[in-house]
Amino acid sequence: MPKRKILDQRGLNYLTLTVVGWVDVFTRKRYRDIIIESLNFCRKEKGLIICAYVIMSNHLHLIAQVEEGNKWTLSDVLRDFKKYTANRILESIINEPESRRDWMLIVFGYHGKYKEQNRNYQFWVHGNHPTALYSPKVIWEKIAYIHANPVRADIVDRAEDYIHSSARQYSNEHLGGPLEIDLLPPLMPGGFIYVPS
Repeated sequence: MPKRKILDQRGLNYLTLTVVGWVDVFTRKRYRDIIIESLNFCRKEKGLIICAYVIMSNHLHLIAQVEEGNKWTLSDVLRDFKKYTANRILESIINEPESRRDWMLIVFGYHGKYKEQNRNYQFWVHGNHPTALYSPKVIWEKIAYIHANPVRADIVDRAEDYIHSSARQYSNEHLGGPLEIDLLPPLMPGGFIYVPS
């Protein structure tokens, strides 16, 4: 399947970053922490604006763009994020206790074997499955979809109970989360969810 490109490098995009082989890497806190730490770095140092996110066991969804006037494009930031996190997570798998180490390295090695740009392992699927977001209706449909991921996976009953999601910040309780985000303004009185007619 051909890789879709980010057509609007400065606009708001819905993105999906997937681990090769759907390996459930992010069931471990230390790997999620690498993702959170790197996203926070990209926000502060590379001008990444994150409006919504969720980190699931083997993928993450983002609604993001880069700041206006930024020297980096969205593709640049995502490329650097994926390279850094892949290296850090693989280093952690190899050097720290991990009961699934051998199996994970076999999967990552298999996916990296036939790729010219990979030496030993491939961690992320190439591409980010981008969708440019232009209308409030589509933006809020994507945010609702992202926030519902842990509920659909039967991890939590309420989206705002899942700590690795921006649903906490968008909830009526305005709960904090491990990743600072750029909240989009409410579109409906008394709530944040855009309800399509």
